Amino acid sequence: MAQLCIPGKLPVTPITPETLAGLSQQAAATLHEAAGQVGAMDAGIHAVYSGMRVCGVAIPVRCQPGDNLTLHAAIAVARRGEVIVADVADFTEAGHWGEILTVAAQARGVAGLVINGGVRDVEAAARREFPVFARAISMKATVKRVCGQIGVPVLCGGVRVRPGDVVVGDADGVVVVAAESASDVLRAAIEREEREGDVMERLNAGELTLDILGFRKALEAQGVVVARNDDHDA
Repeated sequence: MAQLCIPGKLPVTPITPETLAGLSQQAAATLHEAAGQVGAMDAGIHAVYSGMRVCGVAIPVRCQPGDNLTLHAAIAVARRGEVIVADVADFTEAGHWGEILTVAAQARGVAGLVINGGVRDVEAAARREFPVFARAISMKATVKRVCGQIGVPVLCGGVRVRPGDVVVGDADGVVVVAAESASDVLRAAIEREEREGDVMERLNAGELTLDILGFRKALEAQGVVVARNDDHDA
């Protein structure tokens, strides 16, 4: 694997604190839709315990499968609030991240971890409320031998992640928002929330999704007629 490199060598579109704060208030699924249905990692990358959420600028890391030496190095160079996004080539038969790395990362202000491989000590991560999104849980040990790369684009969960992109994860999964479009995606997400708020009000008033969202016409175009049943006690 190539020699270790330090973040900051690639052009990065800066994310303003206001934009990052706004993105942190949005659901991952909402951001995925607002971005044009792009950026969502595959369903195999998921929260390792319930209730976790993460939002931060990505520091991508490429590691040799089963070797977490570069993750230790990444904690040393990560900036406060960054999310480590690790590519271990989808290797799940090792716990690349455990309690020691969790404690070290929290002490340095790292916001969380997203990894396309295995992790362990998930109860410790939950107890410490450190967000971890991974492909698998594995108790098997790693080695510390091969120098990987830090601060280069990686592929994680089917999504290309570059230094400076924004990573948002919650119970629905992980989405990556491109740095150069972050403000536009946030604006679209807020507009989407406002539209959905109107839909919720109409649903609570008794209207149907078939009518509000135009799905009745789609059914009728296929020769299907759905009669409304207002007898809710039937």
